[in-house]
Amino acid sequence: AKPAAAATALPTVDQVLDKYVEALGGKAALEKQTSRSAKGTFEIPAMGMSGTLRTFDKAPNMTSTNIDLAGVGAITIVFNGKQAWQQDPMTGLREMSGPELAMMKIEGEFYAPLKLKSLYKSVEVKGKEKVGGAEAYLVEALPAEGSPVKMYFDVTSGLLVRREAEQDSPQGKMPTELLLEEYRVVDGVKIPFVMKTNTPAMSFVIKIEEVKHNIAIDDAKFAKPSGQ
Repeated sequence: AKPAAAATALPTVDQVLDKYVEALGGKAALEKQTSRSAKGTFEIPAMGMSGTLRTFDKAPNMTSTNIDLAGVGAITIVFNGKQAWQQDPMTGLREMSGPELAMMKIEGEFYAPLKLKSLYKSVEVKGKEKVGGAEAYLVEALPAEGSPVKMYFDVTSGLLVRREAEQDSPQGKMPTELLLEEYRVVDGVKIPFVMKTNTPAMSFVIKIEEVKHNIAIDDAKFAKPSGQ
């Protein structure tokens, strides 16, 4: 009887994901937004480096991240709905493909919280674990290409608080942990204002200072540099 009771203690995938959508503000509130811009800071604490961050997201599936890091220069990461690329002073322009492109397609989806089951081949509740001292449901999602993604949803709030994945990069697979903290309500939707990323190579912190919704964003913002 005890194993059966333990098995029924876990919610279904739909229950976890539905609670997540409600925690963010609800389906209607999310669908009211068609674009989002944010600005803040990008910090690498271990190296004493910091810079500015600007992000632009436009429905249905375009995203641009722009970082200006002191001592390094401008770093741009873009998905325009079909292609994804990164441009920085170290490596120049690099187009993404394979599992890396597949993950950018998911991250570029503007309404991703509403479409998690369709964005992955399979989504399954695996158990319950502690994240920062609080209990969270572990949901494992398998993308069309690449390694499984582990998402941790706070049992009480329903919010996504951690994500783990082996990110594909030119250097090979790299274990990556993303912590999402300090959710705040902007235009009826909760947004994480602090995001901490940890990898074996580097840890960095993004702190959002301002978020705007439903602003006009020219598609040129997501255009690949000419002549490249």
